[in-house]
Amino acid sequence: MTPRPVAIIGAGYAGLACAVELARRQVPVSVFERSHSLGGRARGVFKDGWQVDNGQHILLGAYAELTRLMRLVGVTPRALRTLPLTLEIPEVLSLRAAGLPAPWHLAWGLLRAKGLTWRDRKAAMAFLDRLKKCRFRLERDTTVAHLLIQHSQTPFLRQRIWEPLCVAALNTPAEDASAQVFVNVLRDSLAADARASDMLLPRVDLSELFPVPATRYLGSRRGVVNTATPITALDASDEGFLLKGDASEQRYQQVVLATAPYHATALLASTGRCERLVALIDGLDYEPIVTIYLAYPADVGLTGPLVGLPDGPGQWGFDRARITGLPADHNLLSVVISARGPHEEWDRETLIVAIHAQLERLLHRRLPAPEWSQVITEKRATFACRPGLQRPTHRTPVPGLWLAGDYVESEYPATLESAVRSGITCAQAVLTRLGQAGALSTG
Repeated sequence: MTPRPVAIIGAGYAGLACAVELARRQVPVSVFERSHSLGGRARGVFKDGWQVDNGQHILLGAYAELTRLMRLVGVTPRALRTLPLTLEIPEVLSLRAAGLPAPWHLAWGLLRAKGLTWRDRKAAMAFLDRLKKCRFRLERDTTVAHLLIQHSQTPFLRQRIWEPLCVAALNTPAEDASAQVFVNVLRDSLAADARASDMLLPRVDLSELFPVPATRYLGSRRGVVNTATPITALDASDEGFLLKGDASEQRYQQVVLATAPYHATALLASTGRCERLVALIDGLDYEPIVTIYLAYPADVGLTGPLVGLPDGPGQWGFDRARITGLPADHNLLSVVISARGPHEEWDRETLIVAIHAQLERLLHRRLPAPEWSQVITEKRATFACRPGLQRPTHRTPVPGLWLAGDYVESEYPATLESAVRSGITCAQAVLTRLGQAGALSTG
């Protein structure tokens, strides 16, 4: 049986990005996903008649590769609601980037922001200016908390702007988070062109945003996506790779592991040649994300599509009606708690009661009991993005075996964009090994 060119294990954003790029170059791929759903750790969830996500994601205009692939597989701009950079904490802060070229879009936004003193404005602009002068490259990595103190950021800026942005981007508390990775995010968003800082809020669930259209794209180009097909081990030989769990017993010339890191280690270990790589991945620590969904009558809503929450436990609130712009009999609000904290010890009912009370304080009114609620906890949502963290590259000790995922070495933290970029990197490596000349276009 002639080996097929490529197998991709994992139908999340990384695996499907790799598959789409290969299919675009006429390379047939077979994708294997252990779950019935597509998207991996960024997927839609159907529960009690409600369609939600396993966690909330905000895309940025700087996510050039993800948005490029979305266009390629036929996703229309209507799938995203685009907002200029907005930081809204009711009665505390209101900052909105202006419709001007960079850097004036942010400068004007800071000048007009409500809740900032002139000292705050001056300190924020000086911070970004110093980062620009050093080309956003720190002499040594440190924590975000230390970086902010080093650059004389005011307590208000730290508590209401920089630290919330750090947790939102890196899912790691500022006292532990890598300053260099945070600066990379600032470089490619706030300090880039005005459109790079735009906030893109999905109007559809995360499976429909890219994975489902990507699967249709693959189906039209000799690609196969196998769901509910867990791969338990890899048999690597001179004849290619045999995937234990694939009933076809087909061999493959190359394999891309695009699973979560804690699933990739078992597959790597099964080759018998990846001990150091397995130890490196096993050494990663993780941070959780908890998303609380509450359904209320249609007249209950937030002041904007996305708002920062001024007091705990929730950090960010999303208003589904304002994001979609569609009328409905009910309004679904979601509140996100990123990274570790005391809330990890709370049970489901305690979380719901605490978030309901937080929304009442925010809206200054008594709210009816939620008509529906759901708590989704991803205990290992992302790796802990700490200073000097060593992350694996896309290469493995086994020729033809590659790694893709948001945890793979990158300038970015664990985001959908970093997952997609890692998939594209693997696609380029696969093409090079197959002998196809020419770099992948990113235009």
